[in-house]
Amino acid sequence: MLIIRSYNKNMVECMDIVFIRDLQVETVIGIYDWERKIRQVISIDLDMATDIKKAARSDQIEDTLNYKAVAKRLIAFIEKSEFQLVETLAEKICDIVMSEFDVPWVSLILNKPGAVSGSRSVGVKIERGSKP
Repeated sequence: MLIIRSYNKNMVECMDIVFIRDLQVETVIGIYDWERKIRQVISIDLDMATDIKKAARSDQIEDTLNYKAVAKRLIAFIEKSEFQLVETLAEKICDIVMSEFDVPWVSLILNKPGAVSGSRSVGVKIERGSKP
């Protein structure tokens, strides 16, 4: 977990980040006929704003943003999805995280390895919501 603190002259504001890196999931993704017939691996990096103070005090999983629960939910969704565009998948992932896990801000990098010859990966990076 990465803790970022910004200082204001009269108060201290905190935005804590719970993150998931290189979550790899197989799915149907792409616009070409051949892509609609196979499963490809996509990789996501996800930063989720939260407040970890309560969890830090209690040392209880129910008081924090459970990254395992987030990962399991996203894996289930992505494996069943069949979007054509990575942009659509990225938007839907952010919607799930924000609405189902009460996350006010999310930053997502969605990689589609091997999509362009000569590159390791291509994809999108999006941010949704408001930083606390």
